[in-house]
Amino acid sequence: MISRMSTLFVRTLREDPADAEVPSHRLLVRAGYIRRAAPGIYTWLPLGLRVLRRIEGIIRDEMDGIGAQELSFPALLPREPYEASGRWTEYGDGIFRLKDRKGGDYLLGPTHEEMFTLVVKDLYSSYKDLPLWIYQIQTKYRDEARPRAGLLRGREFVMKDSYSFDVDDAGLERSYQAHRDAYVRIFDRLGFEYVIVKAEAGAMGGSKSEEFLAKASVGEDTYVRCTRCDYAANVEAVDTPVPTPTPYDDAPAAHAEQTPDTPTIDTLVDHLDAAFPRDDRPWHAGDTLKNVVFLVRHPDGTSEALAIGLPGDREVDTKRLESKLGEGVVFEPFGEADFAARPTLAKGYIGPGALGEKKPAGVRYLLDPRVVEGTRWVTGADVDGSHVIDLVAGRDFSGDGTIDVAEVRDGDPCPVCGATDGGILQSARGIEMGHIFQLGRKYADALDLQVLDENGKLVTVTMGSYGIGPSRAVAAIAEGTYDEYGLCWPREVAPADVHLVATGKDDEVYAAAERVARELSAQGLEVIYDDRPKVSPGVKFKDAELIGVPTIVVVGKGLASGTIEVKDRASGERADVPADQVVDHVVGLVRA
Repeated sequence: MISRMSTLFVRTLREDPADAEVPSHRLLVRAGYIRRAAPGIYTWLPLGLRVLRRIEGIIRDEMDGIGAQELSFPALLPREPYEASGRWTEYGDGIFRLKDRKGGDYLLGPTHEEMFTLVVKDLYSSYKDLPLWIYQIQTKYRDEARPRAGLLRGREFVMKDSYSFDVDDAGLERSYQAHRDAYVRIFDRLGFEYVIVKAEAGAMGGSKSEEFLAKASVGEDTYVRCTRCDYAANVEAVDTPVPTPTPYDDAPAAHAEQTPDTPTIDTLVDHLDAAFPRDDRPWHAGDTLKNVVFLVRHPDGTSEALAIGLPGDREVDTKRLESKLGEGVVFEPFGEADFAARPTLAKGYIGPGALGEKKPAGVRYLLDPRVVEGTRWVTGADVDGSHVIDLVAGRDFSGDGTIDVAEVRDGDPCPVCGATDGGILQSARGIEMGHIFQLGRKYADALDLQVLDENGKLVTVTMGSYGIGPSRAVAAIAEGTYDEYGLCWPREVAPADVHLVATGKDDEVYAAAERVARELSAQGLEVIYDDRPKVSPGVKFKDAELIGVPTIVVVGKGLASGTIEVKDRASGERADVPADQVVDHVVGLVRA
C-alpha cells in the first residue's frame, strides 16, 4: 500500500499544542496522529489509527494464540447489572450516566465485568463448557475529574478486556498464568521497557493482582523494587513490614506536658529536645504519633470523619488512601468548619484520647501498621499547647483497626527480604499498561453465575480479569522511544514500513521514487511516499523525522551517481545503496 503525502489526511505542526503536558501528547498532535475533540477525548487521524490497529493486532494475535475468543459488547449499557453488583453506586461520579426517552437509566461502559458474566450465564450451564476465555477490544468511558497528558488519562479510551471462567480455584490459577504469559509476549512485542509489579485490586475486587507498567518519568504510577530480591509493587500495594510487639511492663507511665506553640511535628521535636532531652539520642519526628483527620464521603451519600494515626516522619499518601477506601469514595482533609463541629478534636494537638472510647460520633480511628503493641509515642494531649509523652500502644490506647496508607520512601525495608537480607526499596515512575486480576466469585455471586459440576451439583464459577489499554499503549510507546527530532516507532507498531522521500525538482527523481514505491508495495510493504512537488527537502526531512517511521529512503541528488540513501530513523545511520538494489535492501531491513 502506498500513502502519498500529497493526499494523505495529515498536517504536521512546527509548534507544540498549548494544552500538551508530556512529550507523547505534543508529538502525536504535531505529527498528525490525533486531534483534540474535547478535554480527554481525541479524534484518531489515519496515521494514529494505523498505529492503534497494529497494537490491537499484536494483542489479538497473542490472545487468539492461547485460545481466547473475541466478542464485542455494546458501549451503552443498562443500569440493572451494575445495580446488582453494587457498582452503579460505587462508581459515584466516575461514570457517564444517561436516561432514554422512557426514563430508563443507562451508562457508558467503563468496564464490562457484569456483561461478560451475564452472557456466560445465558449460554453455559455445565462444567463441561469450562474453562472459557473470552475478550473484546472496545471503547470505554470514564468521567475523569482531571483528564490530562493526552492519551494517557482520557475520558474515552480503547481497552482490551478479557475474562476467564473456571469451575474451581485451581483452574483460575491456570487461566491467570496463561494470560500472564500472553501479556509478557505482548509487551515484549510492543517495544518499550516495562516492569511487572504487585498491585491493588481496588474496585475490581478479587485476590491476586499484578500491573504491567511502562517505565516512564511522566508516569502517574509510582512503583518500588527491592535492591536484593525480585519484589516489585505499585506503591498502593506495598505492605509495610509490621514490627514485632515489644514488652512494656517497665515502660514509664504516660504523662502530659506543656508544649506551647508546637502545632507541627518540627516545632514539637525542637521543643522536646530543649525541654525534655533524651539520654540516648535526640528526639526524631518518627518518635511522634500524629493524627490526621479526613472527611470521607461514600457513594451512597453517607459521610464520616476518618482519623489516621501514623509516625510523625510520614505523610498520608493520598493515592494509597484512595486505593484503600475504594471506587467512588471522595475525601479531603478536615477544614476549620469540620474542627469547629467537633470541638473535642484540638487542631494540631489531636491525640488517641479524643479518638478512643470518647471520640465523637461518626469518627473512625485507624492506625499505621508500625503502631504495634508496646511502641511508645509522643502525641497530642487533646488540649491546645499540650502533648503526652510515653504513651504506649496497647496499654494506653488502641484504634478501630489498621490502615497502610503512609508514604513509601526510598530506603524503606523490603517487605519480603528486608528483615533477613537487608533489601531496601527504590522507587521509579511508570504508566499502567496492563492489569490482571484473580477476581474470584465477586461478580458470579452478584449475578448468580453457576454451573453443574461433574457430580451434578451447582457451583459458583470463579473468574479472572485481564486488561490492556491499546490507546494508552500508543502514548506509552511514544514516550519510550521519541528523540529530539520526533516520534521513533518500533517497527512492529509503526504506521508504515518505509517513509520514502523524493527531493528536488528533477522529473527523473520523482519517476525513480515512484518506481521504488510501487516495487516496495508489490513486496507487501506499506509505504508513506512524500511526493509533494513544491515542498522543500528540509521540510520533507523534518516531517519524516517527526512522523517516525523506522526506515527513511531518500531519492535525491545521489540518483545522478546511481545511489539512493537509506536511513535508520532510530540510530540515524545512513547508507548509500545502489539504486537497482535499494528495494531488496529495504525489504531485507523490514523483514529482518
